[in-house]
Amino acid sequence: MATVKTADGNRNTMWGGRFAAGPDAIMEAINASIGFDRRLYAQDIAGSRAHAAMLAAAGILSDSDAAAIGEGLLTVLSEIEGGQFAFRTDLEDIHLNVENRLTEIVGEAGKRLHTARSRNDQVATDFRLWVRDQCDQAVEAIRALQRALVDQADAGADWVMPGFTHLQTAQPVTWGHYMLAYVEMLGRDAGRFADARARMNECPLGAAALAGTSFPIDRAMTAAALGFDRPMANSIDAVSDRDFALEYLGAASICAMHLSRFAEELVIWSSAQFRFVRLSDRFTTGSSIMPQKKNPDAAELIRAKVGRILGGTVALFTVMKGLPLAYSKDMQEDKEQVFDAADALMLALAAMTGMVRDMAANTGALRAAAASGFSTATDLADWLVREAGLPFREAHHVTGRIVGLAEARGCDLPEVPLADMQAVHGAITSAVFGVLGVDNSVASRTSLGGTAPMRVREQVAAWRERLA
Repeated sequence: MATVKTADGNRNTMWGGRFAAGPDAIMEAINASIGFDRRLYAQDIAGSRAHAAMLAAAGILSDSDAAAIGEGLLTVLSEIEGGQFAFRTDLEDIHLNVENRLTEIVGEAGKRLHTARSRNDQVATDFRLWVRDQCDQAVEAIRALQRALVDQADAGADWVMPGFTHLQTAQPVTWGHYMLAYVEMLGRDAGRFADARARMNECPLGAAALAGTSFPIDRAMTAAALGFDRPMANSIDAVSDRDFALEYLGAASICAMHLSRFAEELVIWSSAQFRFVRLSDRFTTGSSIMPQKKNPDAAELIRAKVGRILGGTVALFTVMKGLPLAYSKDMQEDKEQVFDAADALMLALAAMTGMVRDMAANTGALRAAAASGFSTATDLADWLVREAGLPFREAHHVTGRIVGLAEARGCDLPEVPLADMQAVHGAITSAVFGVLGVDNSVASRTSLGGTAPMRVREQVAAWRERLA
């Protein structure tokens, strides 16, 4: 592609035929995207190689030119990956940087590559390919974290711990059941990325600027070469659509929110007040002034990542919400948020996986906490319904009075004398003590999806099979 020098000496690398003067330095700075869209180099080169092969197959480009272009693009790829490529801001973006270097390498043939396409469909294709790759990488990283959580669940299928509502002790649950709750959440996250990937797997290439092209191109050929299911059906939509990026950001935001929730629990659980878990030295830091400190910094930083990922989601929605069809330069602002969100998400997933693999549960502290706060009160109420025939609302009231007795005595429910319980309700027998221990409590929760160790082990086996 020829560089046009204008009377004032400024260079105009692409549209000099229309303009008499080159761009102001500020215009060049705001217009250029090479500072960030260079990350699309592999996708851009793959798309260009597919496009050149199609042009040759359609008789639009000679076989010799197509072969030269294909080899030249591989040379460009090698230069970029080897750190030998000089990116130029005056060439604006990754597309023009690659094409300019290609022309330097292969000569006139390089100028023919842009036949029957526009930067509009080119960038839409490149970006879609990149986001598609990120969906695959997110699913892979999520699966690694799920496997780590399943290992924890397997080890602690019968470790008793408190379950919480309102961050108050509610009922005893098992460590394995707790870990599997996050496995389920992450499974939905992986499903969202997979669904988004399936929906975005249509090829914009061949839409040209917005109206298609008069050249006899074969869009199905390029779509297949790039691993797409089909070409996009409408050329205006093809260059205008950024739903795929928004869907990715939406899935990333939900996933990051789940990671943040677990990170919050790890921050609380690793505190001196809880001592539920011990995080490894590999994922904690010390204090510059307090030598006793072991700070859960990795968890805290994961907790913060959702802010920038959700912020990127809001930013792109804001960019897109008022744009008329088809392409507007506003859409150049579609990438940095996605790049940043993808980097943040992958780092958070990797860090969380490392923490989960390394963390050790303090089973003694977990058991002690599970037995506190009258956590088996619901078991007592259920026993009154099941064995004494009380309506649940009456059983709830009776249990509440017995909890009050225990609180007044400064003891837990299993330590309340039978006579005192019978004074509240005469139908209570010594058999009630069989349901008041935390082990009995969790073992009794055998309903589908319950916390009983047998159910946990069933789910561990099911998830191991799914994740194999």
